[in-house]
Amino acid sequence: MSIPKPEHSSAPADAVLARLEDNLARVIRGQSEAIRLLLVALLSGGHVLLEDLPGTGKTTLAKALARSLKADFNRVQFTPDLLPTDILGVSVFDPGARTFEFRSGPVFTQILLADEINRASPRTQSALLEAMGEGQVSIEGRARALDALFFVIATQNPIEFHGTYPLPEAQLDRFAMRFRLGYLSPEVEAAVLSERRLGEPLDSLEPVATPAEILALRAAAAEVTVSPAVARYMVDLTRATRSAEGVTLGAGLRASLTLMKCAQALALLEGLDFVTPDQVQRLAVPVIAHRLGLDSQARFAGQSAEAVVRDLLEHLDPPR
Repeated sequence: MSIPKPEHSSAPADAVLARLEDNLARVIRGQSEAIRLLLVALLSGGHVLLEDLPGTGKTTLAKALARSLKADFNRVQFTPDLLPTDILGVSVFDPGARTFEFRSGPVFTQILLADEINRASPRTQSALLEAMGEGQVSIEGRARALDALFFVIATQNPIEFHGTYPLPEAQLDRFAMRFRLGYLSPEVEAAVLSERRLGEPLDSLEPVATPAEILALRAAAAEVTVSPAVARYMVDLTRATRSAEGVTLGAGLRASLTLMKCAQALALLEGLDFVTPDQVQRLAVPVIAHRLGLDSQARFAGQSAEAVVRDLLEHLDPPR
């Protein structure tokens, strides 16, 4: 489902959005929908799972966003031998002071790229659960707050299973959205080759917004009106997944809350002060599908969670 750019403006949301979209598009060509979804997740306060083939620009997109915001950025390459302390941090004994000093891990940042997250063990993957859900980490009995902007962009390869560990349901549920970038059209790919003969656009990317502006827009998005009818439509949609044919694990309350927050963010970016059923429908697949579990018969029949959500959208009447 395509998410077009808004046709009318609402300052300052549209101004910040336009600057960010234009800046990211300088590096990530032909991916306007993916850029829009990324910004919606950022403004909703959620996190993103990019699931796509190698070489589609997942890592570059994360780096470009961090540079566009002048935000602190850390990258963790997930591997089978990665430990939770490699992400969270660890206390190290200082012989001179005869005390333990805490050395923070890469999770203490504003934008965290969890590259190939499904290559680490479930124990290491779970180190991010509290951070993504509560904006803090508990280390050695003490809760340590993360930056207010804290935003995780995780990547994984959907076709490579050798040496990988499927993300647990609880981990998947912490991601606001899962979406793909996909291959470029031949024309866009040829244009990229021409542009990059003389250098990498990412190297010259300049900041066009600040973390403070993003936090202000998050607060503004939370004020966007959600009518009782639209709220009930979201609830009916997520509840319908729990009884859908072939589904063994339906979407829970977190899915409904995330769908509402993402729809509020999209409404704000489109210059509206209320959420429409159309915005809910356009976000339903990337917000809900990755939270569903299908039985073996449905999987063998070629059914997908995305198809389940699209079918429910076809049969569930939106409010008028």
